[in-house]
Amino acid sequence: MATLIIIPGWRNSGPGHWQTLWAQQLPNVVRVEQDDWITPSRKAWVASITKAILAQDGPVVIAAHSLGCIATTHLPFEVAQRIHSALLVAPADPERRGILTDFAPVPYQPLPYKSMVVASNDDPYCPVRTAGAYARAWGSEFLRLQTAGHINVDSGHGHWPLGLALVRSLLAESDVALSESVE
Repeated sequence: MATLIIIPGWRNSGPGHWQTLWAQQLPNVVRVEQDDWITPSRKAWVASITKAILAQDGPVVIAAHSLGCIATTHLPFEVAQRIHSALLVAPADPERRGILTDFAPVPYQPLPYKSMVVASNDDPYCPVRTAGAYARAWGSEFLRLQTAGHINVDSGHGHWPLGLALVRSLLAESDVALSESVE
């Protein structure tokens, strides 16, 4: 069975956020914790994500939000190869926010795993055209939502059923791939 690794963004995902709710309700979930959620360091964040991924025995599916998406794209290639697939939701634009500039420039090369970027046309933290450019560069499928904000609690996305369906689909695909590789 695949492990779902949840990677929150800047300032963490608090109570009521879809990442927190998924961690409470889904089996086989690891939530990445950071030592500093307020003043993020790319080196420290990538190290925490790397440690979580390498601690897993089987396939890994990522559910990242905001700065967590960008941190995920900075993973070393040998770590990224351990990822089966990723749901990258409302990626941040670190070049627009001074506190996040350690994560710039954002990598613009294909990711070595299947991925989907979900973004909104009215996200205050990343223009949808920037999120679309990320998706194209990363080789990701792109799902553009209308008036969904930053796809967090503040924009009315607590349980977020669409996201849950998307991540369950990725988990099911990874389990099928695992069973086929064992046969």
